[in-house]
Amino acid sequence: MASGLIAASAGVVLALGVIHLIYTFWGTKLLPRDPALQARMAEVSLRITRETTVWRAWIGFNASHSLCAILFGLVYGYLSLSAAQFLFSSPFLIGVGFVLLASLCVLAKLYWFSIPFVGVTLSLVLYVSGFLASQV
Repeated sequence: MASGLIAASAGVVLALGVIHLIYTFWGTKLLPRDPALQARMAEVSLRITRETTVWRAWIGFNASHSLCAILFGLVYGYLSLSAAQFLFSSPFLIGVGFVLLASLCVLAKLYWFSIPFVGVTLSLVLYVSGFLASQV
């Protein structure tokens, strides 16, 4: 039961990461509603460097954000299904997973929108439930 809950938690984050990666490179979901804004973002560099534009950084940030969610989903999904004893006996891994999911919940609430907030909150609830189930 505990492994299944952690796997479900990982699956939610994995799905969100894959969907976000698809939206980053295909379709219009992550494009500004104002085409002039996107054009301007493609012209303006960041203060940190002239080697990229705000638009290229936007795409890179979204892609790397997606890849991190995918990595979390794959690693914690794998550990929960193939190495549950190892996962549940590691305070470090359990703690890292919890801190990451809790941090994503805060970010989603403060800076994102309702769908990712609901998704990462569900993932956190499943994760904590899996951990608690492993303690009985």
